[in-house]
Amino acid sequence: MLPLQTLREDVDRIAEALAKRGLDARPMLDEILELDERRRSLQLQLDNTLAEANRLSKEIGNLFKTGKAAEAQALKDESARLKETSKTLGESLNEAAEALQQALYQVPNTPHESVPAGKDATANQEVHRSGDHPQLGAGALPHWELAKKYDLIDFELGVKITGAGFPVYKGKGARLQRALISYFLDRNTAAGYQEVQVPHLVNEASGYGTGQLPDKEGQMYEVGEDRLYLIPTAEVPVTNLFRDVILDRAELPLKYTAYTPCFRREAGSYGAHVRGLNRLHQFDKVEIVRVEQPEGSYQALDEMVAHVQSLLEALRLPYRILRLCGGDMGFTSALTYDFEVWSAAQERWLEVSSVSNFEAFQANRLKLRYRDALNKTQLAHTLNGSALALPRILAGILEDYQDETGIQIPEVLVPYTGFSRIGGGD
Repeated sequence: MLPLQTLREDVDRIAEALAKRGLDARPMLDEILELDERRRSLQLQLDNTLAEANRLSKEIGNLFKTGKAAEAQALKDESARLKETSKTLGESLNEAAEALQQALYQVPNTPHESVPAGKDATANQEVHRSGDHPQLGAGALPHWELAKKYDLIDFELGVKITGAGFPVYKGKGARLQRALISYFLDRNTAAGYQEVQVPHLVNEASGYGTGQLPDKEGQMYEVGEDRLYLIPTAEVPVTNLFRDVILDRAELPLKYTAYTPCFRREAGSYGAHVRGLNRLHQFDKVEIVRVEQPEGSYQALDEMVAHVQSLLEALRLPYRILRLCGGDMGFTSALTYDFEVWSAAQERWLEVSSVSNFEAFQANRLKLRYRDALNKTQLAHTLNGSALALPRILAGILEDYQDETGIQIPEVLVPYTGFSRIGGGD
């Protein structure tokens, strides 16, 4: 959430920055400023009314002490009227404050100056590419056919149990999935990220804190009676560890990693591009999250990007990095880099990670602050990234590592899987 003071002081710059998202934000921002003006006017009226009521209360007491009961009674009637007025003003103030808060929730983060303008993925910028595209034989199969051939993943059984987008991993498919999770967690902890296990359901306050609510409410699975939500990413519970927290400067930076299943409704997703593991409603992901002082957050972002690169380099998967344009970035992000691996059998890029700096946007919602060198409280910066999302990584490995007789396992995963091949004399 953008700080209200910043909106008051710099609304033109914010409107211009939000235009990078293809958004004409000026009407929305003007409405917020009007709501803020109304809230402040009501607050002033209420303060003045309460002050007058307090003054009358003291005067009434003095009049009774001096035997002027009739005059005191007249003022008591006026005091009663002021109390009714203050009650009405208080209710109006609460309504105005709530309307202002809800309006602020609707404003996305302002893009960083390096973010290209654009409305969709066609305006994203490729900033790095690594690895050669594997040259597969004529009989190469997409991962969903490989999963069926080697009995690794049963998509139909998942449909029977739950519905489409909830696969069942079997045998070596399940072991390879577990190997990837363990490998990513080990690499993350070796890089200084503390591992945590967090709840897979969150309350509304957590959803609002990281920006999933109200923006992505329709994309999350809700446990209606309890008003809880299945998490779309570990970012939500991990970042909310620090909701309503004031940190000491010496505690920063904070670096955390977590494995969780993730749940997304993905409403409206259909077509060939969502086959197999390409688009799921439940999938596994290992996340990294950082809390930083503002002056260090973009160096931290560079470090996170380099770390994700190192994971893909170790897996020897061809990949590219995109700097997302304003219109393709998430609601809460100031700058996002997407990582995509090349699917040789599908001949297309598959997104496997997003690494983002949210600057103070989430921290303002979370009331996540730290004490600076002058012992003043400041909003921290939050960052997160996938390190990595498993479904498309697994798809990339199955497709890019296949040969005529089976599937080779990336060397770095063999100590975790206990096998080096699937098929072909495994």
